[in-house]
Amino acid sequence: MPKPTWRERLRPLELLVISAILGVFAGLIVLMGTRQPLLAVIFAGLAFIVSLVGLAMLALSTAPSSEEQDDLNDQNRSVLDQGDDRRNRGH
Repeated sequence: MPKPTWRERLRPLELLVISAILGVFAGLIVLMGTRQPLLAVIFAGLAFIVSLVGLAMLALSTAPSSEEQDDLNDQNRSVLDQGDDRRNRGH
């Protein structure tokens, strides 16, 4: 099984960083508008969570590339082969 590329490894980190930036931005806007730090922290956390879930849903909605589809097919074949081996051994 080939090792994942740096791009594949950093994909979750990219989503977290973008969500954190959006959260900090929302927190700063609320802080400048209300001058209440606790309210700014609450809105920053809320914006972080909402943006993280939204970005993750958008990432899931994209169709896999041909390389990703080939990798998924290989994984499915290996799981099916392992299941056949277990049945043949009597497990």
